[in-house]
Amino acid sequence: MKGTYRAISLDRLCRLFGKSRQSYYKQNNRQQQADVRNQLVLERVREIRQHSHRMGTLKLRHILSREMGDAIRGLGRDAFFRLLRTNRLLIKPKKRYAISTQSDHRFKKWPDLVQRKQPERPEQLWVSDITYVRIKHRWLYLCLITDAFSRKIVGYKLTHSPTTKACLAALRMAITTRLYPEMKLMHHSDRGIQYCSVAYVNTLQAHDIAISMTASGSPYDNAVAERLNGILKHEYHMEDTFDDYSEALRQLVKAVDIYNNFRPHMSCNMLSPQEVHQSWKIENQPKPPKRRNQNARVKSKPSTEVNHHQKKTMKSKNKNKDNPI
Repeated sequence: MKGTYRAISLDRLCRLFGKSRQSYYKQNNRQQQADVRNQLVLERVREIRQHSHRMGTLKLRHILSREMGDAIRGLGRDAFFRLLRTNRLLIKPKKRYAISTQSDHRFKKWPDLVQRKQPERPEQLWVSDITYVRIKHRWLYLCLITDAFSRKIVGYKLTHSPTTKACLAALRMAITTRLYPEMKLMHHSDRGIQYCSVAYVNTLQAHDIAISMTASGSPYDNAVAERLNGILKHEYHMEDTFDDYSEALRQLVKAVDIYNNFRPHMSCNMLSPQEVHQSWKIENQPKPPKRRNQNARVKSKPSTEVNHHQKKTMKSKNKNKDNPI
């Protein structure tokens, strides 16, 4: 306004709009601070999007709130959405579905022991699944094992063929990195031939891991595993077509590291899977027994024993009683 009507003084413009010079300068300073804040926010969002290019807006805002603290105050959820929309930083959701389960086989199909119940601690329930990764002229297969409580990827294997051997490699990785080996654990999967095979079942039973499998074939029966497949593909470039196996493996290792240690989850109170997995151990460690205060007075009980001097005195009295002289 002042730039348009240069001939009109600032005082007169303020009076026309019922404002004081002080309120005008305050508003001007607030706008400048908001512009600087928005610029910092956009720069940080672009940095995060370099390695998590499809991370959701709510998770982005949580990370920025944790990193920037009071500097992001005043930028609410809706304002944050508008800021990203204005700068074309919102992500369009993608939906893809591929069938990777061969359940028509002769092996035993185990019952569904989970029944869509939610676990209450880490390493109470592992969920497994197999998904596709593309390289030029062919497919690769990714075997994943995820902790259903912390959402942490505990085992994975990228392979040219979805064999039992590949699934066993992911399972052994998960077993060797357990934080709570003394706790009871259940393994949940679909009815694929790899998970029903004798070698896979024997490995689970050898480590005292209960076996559960989906009953209906519905993706909701293994929702955590299905959701993880989408996150890795849509947020961490695993939906791309890679040149070869080595390039796909490098991206997978990077994606798992960022997912486990950086990405917050709304179902985990906006903590990363690694934070949830380890914090449960800290919060549930048995407390050491309280030591007895050595300075506390201990009430002495009346002694029932007779000391040596008392015994000697009693003997002499008995002798005098027997001897009349």
